[in-house]
Amino acid sequence: EVHFVESGGGLVQAGGSLRLSCVASGVTTDDYAIGWFRQAPGRDREGVSCITVDDGDTYFEESVKGRFTISIDNAKSTVKTVYLQMSDLKPQDTAIYYCAATRFFTGCATPWISGSWGQGTQVTVSS
Repeated sequence: EVHFVESGGGLVQAGGSLRLSCVASGVTTDDYAIGWFRQAPGRDREGVSCITVDDGDTYFEESVKGRFTISIDNAKSTVKTVYLQMSDLKPQDTAIYYCAATRFFTGCATPWISGSWGQGTQVTVSS
């Protein structure tokens, strides 16, 4: 089972930047995808950005393209650190951001049913 430590959330003004970190331990094979999802009050959880451990292929939700980047540190065999660099933040980016991992990657748009989830980190963007 994969365990997560998420950090980097906070309060920022519109136009500002934040970097979220997700330390995922227990990633014992390379056929994982790790992603960031978010959930705003009253809304469904949605995919923000994902990256595959083996190839480093990346995926972004349309509204964050050009503003967010995702990267992975594969230096340790079973511990992967995934960074979500968020720039030009907007009030509509306000949400709880969750890190997740799955071995059954079929896309990044909707939450993974077969996956492990972190506890989330709050991102608040003020106007």
